[in-house]
Amino acid sequence: MKLAVEISDASDLAPKDGAGACNPFVEVEFDGQNQRTPAKPADRSPQWNYTLLFDVRDPARLASLPVDVSVHHDRSLTDHHAARPHTFLGRVRISASSLAPSPAEALLQRYPLEKRSLFSRVSGDIALRLYLIANDSSHPSPPLAAPAPAPVPARDLPTMDITGALDPYVEVKLGNFKGVTRHLEKNPNPVWRQVFAFSRDHLQASQLEVVVKDKDVLKDDFVGHVVFDMSDIPQRVPPDSPLAPQWYRLADRSGEKLRHGEIMLAVWLGTQADEAFPEAWHSDAHSVSQEGLASTRSKVYYSPKLIYLKVMAIAAQDLIPAEKGRPLAPCIVKIQLGGQTRRTRPQGSANPVWNEEFMYVAAEPFDEPLVVTVEERVAAGRDEPVGRVVIPVAAPYVPRNDLAKSIEAKWFSLSRALTADEAAAAEATKLKSSFASKIHLRLSLETAYHVLDESTHYSSDLQPAAKKLRKSPIGILELGILGARNLAPGKSPYCVAKYGAKWVRTRTLLSTVAPRWNEQYTWEVFDLCTVVTVAVFDNCHVTGGPEAKDQRIGKVRVRLSTLETDRVYTHFYPLMTLTPGGLKKTGELHLAVRFTCTAWANMLAMYGKPLLPKMHYTNPISVLQMDYLRFQAMQMVAARLGRAEPPLHREVVEYMLDVDSHMFSLRRSKANFNRMTSLFSGAVAVAKWMEGICKWKNPVTTILVHLLFLILPAHMDTALSHAEPERVHPDELDEEFDTFPTSKPGDVVRMRYDRLRSVAGRVQTVVGDLATQGERAQALLSWRDPRATAIFVLLSLLIAVLLYVTPFQVVAVVLGLYLLRHPRFRSKQPSVPFNFYKRLPAKSDVLL
Repeated sequence: MKLAVEISDASDLAPKDGAGACNPFVEVEFDGQNQRTPAKPADRSPQWNYTLLFDVRDPARLASLPVDVSVHHDRSLTDHHAARPHTFLGRVRISASSLAPSPAEALLQRYPLEKRSLFSRVSGDIALRLYLIANDSSHPSPPLAAPAPAPVPARDLPTMDITGALDPYVEVKLGNFKGVTRHLEKNPNPVWRQVFAFSRDHLQASQLEVVVKDKDVLKDDFVGHVVFDMSDIPQRVPPDSPLAPQWYRLADRSGEKLRHGEIMLAVWLGTQADEAFPEAWHSDAHSVSQEGLASTRSKVYYSPKLIYLKVMAIAAQDLIPAEKGRPLAPCIVKIQLGGQTRRTRPQGSANPVWNEEFMYVAAEPFDEPLVVTVEERVAAGRDEPVGRVVIPVAAPYVPRNDLAKSIEAKWFSLSRALTADEAAAAEATKLKSSFASKIHLRLSLETAYHVLDESTHYSSDLQPAAKKLRKSPIGILELGILGARNLAPGKSPYCVAKYGAKWVRTRTLLSTVAPRWNEQYTWEVFDLCTVVTVAVFDNCHVTGGPEAKDQRIGKVRVRLSTLETDRVYTHFYPLMTLTPGGLKKTGELHLAVRFTCTAWANMLAMYGKPLLPKMHYTNPISVLQMDYLRFQAMQMVAARLGRAEPPLHREVVEYMLDVDSHMFSLRRSKANFNRMTSLFSGAVAVAKWMEGICKWKNPVTTILVHLLFLILPAHMDTALSHAEPERVHPDELDEEFDTFPTSKPGDVVRMRYDRLRSVAGRVQTVVGDLATQGERAQALLSWRDPRATAIFVLLSLLIAVLLYVTPFQVVAVVLGLYLLRHPRFRSKQPSVPFNFYKRLPAKSDVLL
């Protein structure tokens, strides 16, 4: 005797690959035997139609044996270096006593997937057909991949038209609220798989009615209905397993059961923690069209995995002019990855040497190839290509550099194709030609860096791109988005929260000034010195169409290091937005936040470690290049999340990531100046004392100061003044000697104004950084980070005891030897005191 398990399909599985999909396969265990289906890449509703056969070794024990069906995500399809190749998606346990004795008597049934533990993230269901096969039976054993009938959540519906056709759809009515499914043409056995959720505030009726109708031109026909009394509907509270759907016979208007027609339903009183809730139609959005309904649902998103791509253009050989009969002009290398383009300096030789290095931001999966073009600069503003190579950003062309090791450079043949498409086609078909020019490149994916896509002051993730270099989590962050109050009338608000690579979006509540979301989300915490950002937006896509932009209502930031462990912070945070008309108070956001520590030793050790991975200090990236890479990373995240369904629109992502934080703002400059003023308010008294000296209130001290000035040599320092020819641009001197008001044309003034904004933006950043350093010292004394201050107090006590028992000469000798140690004993990473100070909070978290 054999047991046959037919695996038909699954639907609405939980996303696991970071891009909103999964690679599911099914594993079945029976009586110590394990078998599995093939994996279906990037498919949350896969179709297998696969049959697995198991031996029934002891028929007497059959009734007591379970059949365990587990669904897993195959991570090895997208990540060959994954520490855990499989991720749990759900399971079903079926008693063998309920098996059909033959294939003819077996029915296809849908089973909701169950959790393995309280914290498992599971959704969806699976369609299975189980039966026994006798070895001497006349029924042949089904082959592998045998087709199985499709699941039918409504079946055998009666026809209503003369033609015999039926275009069914379902209305779900509760009082004045009605949800409608899509209609399916000419289908007596339709499949909808739609969920409808009605708010408890709207439960004003005593009955729930589910009506099946036939879509018609003039008037839709009534097919049948099922009525539920609200007092008889069961209640489900997670972690209870999902309620199994059942078949219900349709009735006519008088309540008499129809001879034909059944509908499969699951009806329950639940909570927002139900797995089906995020994808459900909500009564709060009853007036939204079917097209706009998707933009009102809650959703979880993940940022793409970003990696720095390092390209070093070393040299080229045997370059040939683009036009025959003329000498080769100076050549440059144009390197392009998607919308990121960089160029080398021109070199005039048939075998030029550049040795220039560039960094790009690449996102997995690497859809965009690297296009390297050697161009001839035949005239100012005119470059002609002499050869091109298109390189896929994947192994073996571009290796991953996890350990900062030296990567070997390679020679690549240049193609005469003048477009990237032509070059790719030539590379794919391996076309050979007499053109033998080559270029020498060193390519590597620098996974030891962390790709910054946020402002450094509000970073929520500091982990390197390489998984094997990442640290284990130190705790869990729980965020409850409860509600808001005092919003402007006519708003349709929703919230977006970001921490690390995980973004969450609450559902949209239409036209309310006091929304209540009551949604809870969790994140793993790898570093306490990070910030969770929560923003509220007005969903303008619901009423304004696809071209509308969601409006900002306000934003809240919470730094995790300022939270006490295991304490729940429940507050109304003020919402404000800055407009050209000034600052507007737009309401208050009600949040509940809790940080739970799971590794105390690792958490305390974090205070002595650098914020960023080791690679940022051993091989640092320049400030200007880092700003460029951060901007590119922000654009890539916005583009990827904008392609999700429903999309997280660009204006939302840019506001969450503070895209314009580096731009010059007179308001920010004044704010940073005031921060500096308040920080150094203690020095004001010293300045007044110096003023008294200048006014000869203390003649002796004033005379000594005059003698000091006379002793010091006075001369002009041209290097300090940036007046040397190689350090100043001619246009800067022309601007300096321009008249006031200016006499230059408008385009020159516009260019100089943009340059001024760029320089002022850097000065503004420096002033803000200086204020931040002082505020960190104040935070240490004010117990803003209680753990950091406690560590500081204990260390101060230990140092005081040590200095008390140790002679001063010994301390001076040890300190001097340490400061004068040989470079071999010095590390490129910052010291422990520096790391500790860098992790202290500052007032930059509360700046608009």
